[in-house]
Amino acid sequence: MFGGPLPSPLPGAYRRGSPIRYREGHRVFQRMTPEISIAIPLHNEEGNLPGLYRELKEVLDGIGLPYEIVFVNDGSTDRTGQILREIQDCDPHVVMVDLDGNFGEAAALSAGYRFSRGRWIVTMDGDGQNDPRDIPKILEKLKEGYKAVSGWRREREEPFLSRVLPSKVANWLISKVTGCRIHDTGCGLKGYRAELVRGFQIPHGFHRFLPALFGVRGSEVAEVPVKDRRRQAGRSHYGLSRTFEVLRELLTIRFVLSNPTLWERRLHRIRRGLALSTITLGILSTLNPLAIPLLILSALLLAISHVVLKNLKRFLRVQRQGAYRVREIRASYLEIEEVKR
Repeated sequence: MFGGPLPSPLPGAYRRGSPIRYREGHRVFQRMTPEISIAIPLHNEEGNLPGLYRELKEVLDGIGLPYEIVFVNDGSTDRTGQILREIQDCDPHVVMVDLDGNFGEAAALSAGYRFSRGRWIVTMDGDGQNDPRDIPKILEKLKEGYKAVSGWRREREEPFLSRVLPSKVANWLISKVTGCRIHDTGCGLKGYRAELVRGFQIPHGFHRFLPALFGVRGSEVAEVPVKDRRRQAGRSHYGLSRTFEVLRELLTIRFVLSNPTLWERRLHRIRRGLALSTITLGILSTLNPLAIPLLILSALLLAISHVVLKNLKRFLRVQRQGAYRVREIRASYLEIEEVKR
């Protein structure tokens, strides 16, 4: 537990292209390995970041356990990066992970998992719509033994037709397809045991299927009611187009949860068979109009198999190559040593 003044931050940062390695710094930091890591992806949130940080600081100081806040700057083009540097310079609890471009929320979450050191990892949105005062509820369920905890925004502070209704439909479909009964998969406030998520690479769009993507069963997941707040500054990054993306990924998620490598090979054969069938039925339909319905069905199945195979390839490629690139890491506990190539 932190008791008394914190040690001064250690200088240095991990930067892209530098021939470096990093290790733990002074022993005092080794004794204070955080119990709790808060991982937050950010993209152009200069108006929300200062207030969110102050709220987090107040809540986490009150919990009484060693903690860190891992902010992931996902290619922001406003002052988000500058504000993060100023915060990190003043607070040794803060870790800044600066990505080398805008890779999307899924990649930023992957980076947050990777660079979190805590026993429990809590994620939340960077727009201030998640209330940090709900974090203790998440932690309480993790302490009870659940592998994952998901927030449930029962009362939404958003437009019904453009946000709430599509979200409800998507939540219902995701629960049915994955078998993981979560009322609010779109809530950014979630908690995990670190060993469940650390090092996991999430492709673009697949973060909507958390925590089912990590292979947890329904009995291993808890839900807690959390507050939903209005965005105070900036522009929302969500819209109706996200609903169509969810539908696209829904076609793929069952194959991902089963055996993506095996299904990639099978779908190659299935797609070739459907392509041959579509060509054959196309020829037959010119001779017999009764073949047209079968032609339409075959063409539709061919299109679906193509989408699923493309997404499976993308999922497997991200697992091999990673979902993001890091430009810089700033953390007080890092002591950098230059090494020769």
